Amino acid sequence: MRRKLLFGERMLLGDGTEPFNAVIPFRLRGSFQEKDIQHALNQLQGKHPWLRALISYDEDHIPWFEVSETHPPIPIRIVFRKGEYDWQEESRREWQTLFDFEEQPLLRFIWIRGEEVSDMLFSFHHCLCDGGSAMAFLYEFLAILDNPSAEIGVEHPILGIHDVVPEEILTNRYQKMKAKVIGRVAATAIKCLPVGKKAVERQNDYLIHWKFDKEMSKELISYCKSQEVTVNTFLSTVLLHAFKKVRGDAAFNKVSCPVDIRRFAPQIKDDHIFAFGLMIVLSSDDKVSFSDNLWMMQESVERKTSKLNPYITMMVMESAHDALKNFTKLLKHGKSSNDCMFSNLGRIQIPHQYKDFTLETIFSPSVIGPLGNTTTMVTSTFQGEMDFSFVGSEGYLPYAEALAIRDEVIKTVKLQLDPIAVL
Repeated sequence: MRRKLLFGERMLLGDGTEPFNAVIPFRLRGSFQEKDIQHALNQLQGKHPWLRALISYDEDHIPWFEVSETHPPIPIRIVFRKGEYDWQEESRREWQTLFDFEEQPLLRFIWIRGEEVSDMLFSFHHCLCDGGSAMAFLYEFLAILDNPSAEIGVEHPILGIHDVVPEEILTNRYQKMKAKVIGRVAATAIKCLPVGKKAVERQNDYLIHWKFDKEMSKELISYCKSQEVTVNTFLSTVLLHAFKKVRGDAAFNKVSCPVDIRRFAPQIKDDHIFAFGLMIVLSSDDKVSFSDNLWMMQESVERKTSKLNPYITMMVMESAHDALKNFTKLLKHGKSSNDCMFSNLGRIQIPHQYKDFTLETIFSPSVIGPLGNTTTMVTSTFQGEMDFSFVGSEGYLPYAEALAIRDEVIKTVKLQLDPIAVL
């Protein structure tokens, strides 16, 4: 089984010399054996072909996912647990560790082994899949770890654009011409845009983590419902406010928000290993109140989301593979134009209690790569607690400013939820 990487996957893969890795850490209370962990990982590979895949190149140096009859297992790295924050150190280590994707799978497992509590991490190359896919195989991993004979089914993998875009659109002459024209115009524009000779020096990467307890998380959700806005819009508004407060004129007033493609393309199932995503960009108006900004941004979210078309977007991108080099160069060498990427995974629907262990928490994923501004905030909610991972690099956002932004985010949320208590 093999297929060419799609445009977005090739962009994330790069030339293989720079990592673009995502990490999902989680904490388990219980006792575990390496053989049971390896069995669960083997079962994941049995269900999902692309977890068995290596990457090979054809004569035109085009990368392909390739699954052979024999495949290497998902590697396990074991370290001994010294403290509560080892998972952060190991996350940073995994960001920097290249995948030998011609010899090993695009997924690794790290076990921070303790006597009663273990922290575990899935580390994967972002070209393999997105956070939604990763949460699906985390769910399956825990189910098998709890019950080695658990049935998790078999994935029918996406073998190309034809498995996502309906045939009546993919073969429509007008749609094909539209996609090709847009792709050519975009490719020409990208080629003509000026870029610097050198990429921004990233310097040190960092991870800042915090949680809202159950009470505060519940209040936040209730507040959003009362204002008739989504949690995502509320936190985007808070984030833009915090960047402006801390960075002043250096802030761009732009936050990029990934949108789950599964909302628009039902062909992509929750358990599909798939990396392609959609994106909208949001801005606020500092001349109006926080509440007015909330409603304005919610309108903007709905308007921009309604215009998203995953099928045409994929067709456009697939028509522009020859522009990949210029597009990657623009992302790496062009001036940063947004403050942050913000992703909300929402409520994680994974059980908390198992037969022989307890899933104490899932830390929000972190991801970092070489394509421009690395500043990213990811939030998720597990067991009623909202969890935040804030990733960045000194060359784009100094660590001291990132800490100040975190503090401003927390302060602003508290102010909106309980204005009297803060006065």
